[in-house]
Amino acid sequence: MSDPRLLEEVRRICLALPEASTKLSHGSHAFQVAGKKMFAYFTDDHHHDGITSVCVKTSGRDEQEMLLESDPELYYFPAYIGVSGWIGIRLEERGRELAAPDWDHVADRVAHSYRLAAPKRLAAQI
Repeated sequence: MSDPRLLEEVRRICLALPEASTKLSHGSHAFQVAGKKMFAYFTDDHHHDGITSVCVKTSGRDEQEMLLESDPELYYFPAYIGVSGWIGIRLEERGRELAAPDWDHVADRVAHSYRLAAPKRLAAQI
């Protein structure tokens, strides 16, 4: 189990967005907008991968590849949802020394994901 403060901070960032809510989905904390579309997942050792992360939507494969190439220590291609345009942001990884999360960067990526998932009226509010 990861440091519970990681989930607390991801929850704080996600739930600060308009009409955001959370639920459990396939064993992970999922964040949705207007009770419909997911915009973030908090994963903790998902399928025993040893990674604690927040997974967010991207605009597609080009953006995924750009992020993976720009910082492969931070970003990874998440199992199952990566093929649908999601990217993982490592917060902690068993057996690896990672820098403390840059919460401003995480919040920016979460906001970008939210804008991709939200109805226009809500996306315009952030």
